[in-house]
Amino acid sequence: MTQEFELAFEPRYRLPALAFGVTPATARVLVTDDELRVRFGPWRLRTPLANVASSQVTSGYAFHRTAGPAHLSLADRGVTFATNSRQGLCISFVEPVHAIEPTGVLRHPAATVTVADPEALAAALRR
Repeated sequence: MTQEFELAFEPRYRLPALAFGVTPATARVLVTDDELRVRFGPWRLRTPLANVASSQVTSGYAFHRTAGPAHLSLADRGVTFATNSRQGLCISFVEPVHAIEPTGVLRHPAATVTVADPEALAAALRR
């Protein structure tokens, strides 16, 4: 069984996202029976569900730090796939994952996704 979660696009995020190929058609989160998959325009994250350690609804993102492409946190190496400033789900991993650079050298201990229903995504990750 596969569950698909759409990202919630805030109007002011649409143009900066479009410049990087991120649109409602190219941004989504999928949870399969055994895997988490994130697509955010040209960026991809894929990991087994067994690698998901926890998740937490977060909110209040700064526009200048989240609009446009996928973002890397210099503080903790987390990756953010944001389409709004209101809320999303921060997903922590047991083993850091590859997502935003092509060589796979940079790994992320967590990823934030601004899906329309963060609570439903959290429940899907727990099943």
